[in-house]
Amino acid sequence: MLHAQGLIGSQARRGGVPVMLRRLGAVQLDTISVLARSHELVAYARLGPVGRAKVERAYWHPTVPQAFEYWSHAACVLPIEEWPYYAFRRRGFRARGMRWHQSHPDACAAVLAKIKSAGPVTTTELGGAKNGGPWWDWSEAKIAVEWLLDTGDVICVRRTGWRRVYDLPERVLPDALLGAEPSDQDCLTRLAAVAARALGVVTEADLADYHRISYRGAELRRDGQALSAAAAAEAAGLVPVEIAAAGQGKPARAWADPAAIDGGVPAGRHRTTLLSPFDSLIWHRKRTQRVFGFEHSLEAYVPADKRVHGYFTMPLLAGGRLVGRVDPARDGRTLVARKLSLDTARATEPMARALVEAASWVGCDSVRVEQVQPPALAPRLRAALAGLGG
Repeated sequence: MLHAQGLIGSQARRGGVPVMLRRLGAVQLDTISVLARSHELVAYARLGPVGRAKVERAYWHPTVPQAFEYWSHAACVLPIEEWPYYAFRRRGFRARGMRWHQSHPDACAAVLAKIKSAGPVTTTELGGAKNGGPWWDWSEAKIAVEWLLDTGDVICVRRTGWRRVYDLPERVLPDALLGAEPSDQDCLTRLAAVAARALGVVTEADLADYHRISYRGAELRRDGQALSAAAAAEAAGLVPVEIAAAGQGKPARAWADPAAIDGGVPAGRHRTTLLSPFDSLIWHRKRTQRVFGFEHSLEAYVPADKRVHGYFTMPLLAGGRLVGRVDPARDGRTLVARKLSLDTARATEPMARALVEAASWVGCDSVRVEQVQPPALAPRLRAALAGLGG
């Protein structure tokens, strides 16, 4: 799994962000920015301290689109060649008639006409995203353009200042992608292959979670019949396997990417790094618990007095294990580890290295540690940081 995720060996870094994006198949976007935005942290975890401007340019190339934004595991950056294989979801939205807000045909027609005549636009150029109330109190233009994005009448292949730039698919997609309209089963087959390639081996729950596909949901029912994960895995050429179950349960049915089996034991050095809480390695909480014995959850939306580990807790990956976590912040040019926990004493040096590297990457020149669990490891951690110049 670590090899499939690009977290072992120097070979995984070849090709930079574009190859990493194709390896993972999807990189989640989120508005929260602590050290950096999540899509930047995902690249950093695998490629090391590559320049953040370079990461952004790779995702949102100004002249030759390399990626587009759409609904996968969540709002994600996706390789441009995957556009046809989200046709099942675009059709599903059309069949439902709405997502969060009810759109109005006249508003949609006006927005589409504006984009056709004016070229790529942001919601600001459409009149603004909000009516002045809470974040979900969208303007009519925002509701319309998001609905057009859902249904594929417009596309986002670029962001500017964290704002989506909306354009017409026919202006940015190659003809071969624009004209493709695969069946629902073909879409699921492709996405099953992408998920297995990105994770190495997958259960049915893993397949469903990676692209948030409900195989029994209305989205994937045609003529009253659900399209199954097993059928998609078989059609994708995945290899049936069994994986050990937790406790005394029976082995679980799963499927492996053929390359994961044929490649032998992965060689190379493990990355020691902090992970975004939205990293695809730890997307599926039950899988993270099953594979790593590590409980992970995002507490950003939990009231502060009820948080256990912190606002934006980043797990520490070292030696192929998740061995600690930290809730980081920035204070000028200092990276602050507000709340930090270590599973073992051996995790102190890897945590120190990860903190110093992350600090340097985001332009900080020092690290300050506040709360450490267990407290007895605090002196050892601070000594390790001092030895690294942190």
